[in-house]
Amino acid sequence: MTRTDRWGGLLQPSADCPPPESVTACNVPHMSDSAKPSRSPAASSQRLRMRRELAAAAMELFATKGYEATTVDEIAATAGVARRTFFRHFRAKEEAIFPDHDDTLVRAQAVLEAAPAHENPLDTVCRGIKEVMRMYAASPKGSVERYKLTREVPALREREIASVARYERLFTRYLLGHFDEAAHRDGDDDPLLAEVAASAVVTAHNHVLRRWLRGGGVGDVEAELDHAFAIVRRTFGTGFGANRLAAPQRADAGDGAVGAETKREDEVLVTVARTDTPIGEIMRTIEQALRD
Repeated sequence: MTRTDRWGGLLQPSADCPPPESVTACNVPHMSDSAKPSRSPAASSQRLRMRRELAAAAMELFATKGYEATTVDEIAATAGVARRTFFRHFRAKEEAIFPDHDDTLVRAQAVLEAAPAHENPLDTVCRGIKEVMRMYAASPKGSVERYKLTREVPALREREIASVARYERLFTRYLLGHFDEAAHRDGDDDPLLAEVAASAVVTAHNHVLRRWLRGGGVGDVEAELDHAFAIVRRTFGTGFGANRLAAPQRADAGDGAVGAETKREDEVLVTVARTDTPIGEIMRTIEQALRD
């Protein structure tokens, strides 16, 4: 069994990719210079249009002539551009049918960076990976055709694995950034939950995406993804961060204070919280009190 046969999803790690520890929230490896968000909107739009035209030409030739028989010169000629233009956008022909991953990675990273402070980090990651699904859903026919090609051509499959593994590393690093490793102690499961939760989000995305692609790209794929994420949240959402709560804040802790306090009297647990306290924090405080 080859490595491409073993991978079950579109966001699995590749041996060509560095481990999660090499990624930071503001430094995503392997992002091409052309994908950096410093370009003007007009230039970015023109660049993406050119990349998609080259991708369409490559997919047409791969489907009709075969991957091995197709050359970069033929892809460029079919797209009506020079060979050097092709290499401004892609390093090799196997990259040519994946024109959107760099820009999608930028959008996913922007979701993480703009997340409100009170949002559960797992919810933020779920919102971030939706950018990936929207990339596929924006062109159902093209996504289905590309999926078929990647199943038939190992080199294309390997390239997609290497390209999209960056998403999982980005999301894992984001979750790992929401606990203090120096303060790790026995009974604190946040490091484990961070990595497992990131993998669970990616696995949920993969499952829904594969089913949608195999079904011809029809149906409300975002609704299916929301359902899958709800299962992930029920499994991991209340536990993530539960052991990182500092001493509970009192409801009268001062201007702008947001927190919850619990008090046990015999077998009764009383919780006091401000009305603007996030429900996730209230639940984590209750869970912690029940453990103590």
